[in-house]
Amino acid sequence: MILQALHDYYQRKQRSDDPRDRLPAFGLEEREIPFIIEIDAAGRLVNLIDTRAGEGKKKAGQRFLVPLGVKKTSGIAANLLWDNAEYVLGVPDAKKLEAKRAKGEEDDYRARLVEMRAAFRKPIEALPPGAQADAGLAAVRAFLERHDLGPLESHPAWREVLAANPLLGFRLHGDIELVCQRPAVAAVAVVATPDADAPAGTCLITGDSAGIERLHPAIKGVWGAQTSGANIVSFNCRAFESYGKTERQGENAPMGKPAVFAYTTALNHLLAKGSRQRVQVGDASTVFWAEQPHDLETLAPDLFGEPRKDEPDRGADALRALYQSVQTGRFTRGQDDTRFHVLGLAPNAARISIRFWETAPARELAERLMRHFDDLRLVRGPNDPEHLSLFRLLAATAVQGKADNIPPNLGGEVMRAILEDRPYPVTLLNAAVRRCRAEQHVTYPRAAALKACLNRAIRQPRHHASPPEQEYTPMLDPANPSPAYRLGRLFAVLEKIQEEASPGLNATIRDRYYGAASSTPVAVFTTLLRLKNHHLGKLSKGRSTQMEKLIGEITDGLADFPRVLGLPEQGRFALGYYHQRQAFFSRPEQPEAP
Repeated sequence: MILQALHDYYQRKQRSDDPRDRLPAFGLEEREIPFIIEIDAAGRLVNLIDTRAGEGKKKAGQRFLVPLGVKKTSGIAANLLWDNAEYVLGVPDAKKLEAKRAKGEEDDYRARLVEMRAAFRKPIEALPPGAQADAGLAAVRAFLERHDLGPLESHPAWREVLAANPLLGFRLHGDIELVCQRPAVAAVAVVATPDADAPAGTCLITGDSAGIERLHPAIKGVWGAQTSGANIVSFNCRAFESYGKTERQGENAPMGKPAVFAYTTALNHLLAKGSRQRVQVGDASTVFWAEQPHDLETLAPDLFGEPRKDEPDRGADALRALYQSVQTGRFTRGQDDTRFHVLGLAPNAARISIRFWETAPARELAERLMRHFDDLRLVRGPNDPEHLSLFRLLAATAVQGKADNIPPNLGGEVMRAILEDRPYPVTLLNAAVRRCRAEQHVTYPRAAALKACLNRAIRQPRHHASPPEQEYTPMLDPANPSPAYRLGRLFAVLEKIQEEASPGLNATIRDRYYGAASSTPVAVFTTLLRLKNHHLGKLSKGRSTQMEKLIGEITDGLADFPRVLGLPEQGRFALGYYHQRQAFFSRPEQPEAP
C-alpha cells in the first residue's frame, strides 16, 4: 500500500504540465556535482569548474540530472560518466591514504585505485556504437586514455579535490549540459545500468511483468539514519530470505526496476532538504502527499512544523486556511474526496522503520487536524504564539526544552493520535506533568498539552455508571467541580496574594511548594492558608475582601484536601493553576476562534 501510493505519486509528478515539477525519468537521478572537468574535443583539460555556492562548510554544489547511480557496497562499482575522484581520476582520498598508511595498507589501497579507475571506464566502453560516436563521449574516452593529471594538479581547486574526494562530472567545452546529459548518451543511459539482465517476474507494485530489482536504491533524508541512506526494503540475513533466494535478495519481495525507481525517487523527493511536504516530528521524519494536487500537501507540514525565522506567520496562516476550508467545505486546490497520505519514518540501523502510516479523504483528515487544534486551544499571554506547532508542544515536555530530550517514540505516538482522532498517549500527559513539577512552571504549551490530553480522555466511552466528567474550556471555568482543578486555582490565588503583599519577591510559594501542593495537597495547603492571613493583612481592605471571597468561591464544595493526587489529577491541578493565573492578567473575554 505504501509503495503503491509512492509509485502513484511519482506517476502524478511525471504527468505535471510544469517541467520544473517533474521528477527524473527512469534511469536518471538528480545529484549534487561540486566539480566539473571541462575538456575540449581532443580530451585535453580546459578548466576545473567549482559549481559550489555558499560559505564555509555550507557550500553546496550545483545539481544535475545524471544516470542513476549504482548501489555502493564494499565492492567496486562505478557510475556512468560521474563519480568521486577515486573512480574518475584514480587519485587517493587524502584522509583514506593517511589512515591506510598508518595501518601499513598503502600499497593495497593504491592497487584498489587502479581497479576503481578501470571500473569507471567499463560502463563507458559498454555503451552502444551510436553513443560512442558522440563528440562528448569521444572526448571523455580520450581524456581517460591520456590520464595526464599535470594540468589538474596546477589548478587552484585541486587541493580541495584531493582532500574531499568529491563527485566529478565531465563537460565538453562550449556546452551547457554535462556529457552524460547529451541526447545521444542520455538516450542509452538506462541500457547501460548494471544488472540489466535481471530475471523477469511479476511486480508486487504494478502487477506487470518486469525485470526484478535486486538491490533497491537508498532512501536519504531520514533524520538519524545513515548519511549514505537506508532502505525500507532489504534482505541481508537468512532469517529474512526464503526458498534459497540469497543471490538475488530482491526476489524475496519481487518488484520491477521501473517501479522501484519510481517509489524511491518519489520518497527521496519528499524527504529532500527544503521540501515543503515534510516535517520532523520527534524522531519521525514525516511526509505528506495526495493523489492529486491539494492544499493539504503544504498546509499540513506548515501546521505541524516550526515556522522559519523569515516566515514567522506561516503556521498561523496555515491554521486559518485549515479552519476556513473545513467551515466552508471547499479547498482552494483539490477536492474533498482526494485521497491523502501521511508517512512517518524512523531510523533503525541500516534500515528505515515505518513509525506510522495514515491514508484518508482530504476533508476527513482536515477535520481531524482541526479537532487537534481545537483541543489545544487555550487562553494565552500576548507573547505566546497563536499557532502551537507540534515541535513546540513536544519540546515543552522535554528536559531543558531540547529536541534531543524528547521522549523516544512520543512524536510518532502523538502524530498517530492526531491522524486517527484517538486519545493522546499517556506519556504526553505524564511528561507535561513532570516538567511542570520539575521546573515549578506551567507554561502555555504544557497547559495546552494537558488540556488536550484530559479532554480526549473524557470523550472516551465509559464502562461504569459514574457521571461523565465535564470537558475543560479554553479559559477559566469557575463552575468546574474537579477538586484537583479547584486546588490549582486556589494555589494560584494564594500566590497572587503573596505577590501583591510583598512586591518584588525573588521567589514565591510556587518555587517552594508547587511540587508538593500538586501531589500531596493535605501536607501543604493547611500551611499555605495560615500564611495567607499574614499576607492579606498587608492588602487594602477592599482587595483583601475580594481575595477572601474568591477563596471561598473556590473552596466551596471541597470537603477536604486530598492526601495524594495521581498524574491525571496533577494535570488538572496544573490546568486550574494556569487558568487562574491567566484570569488575573487577561480580559474576561472568550478568545476568538482561529
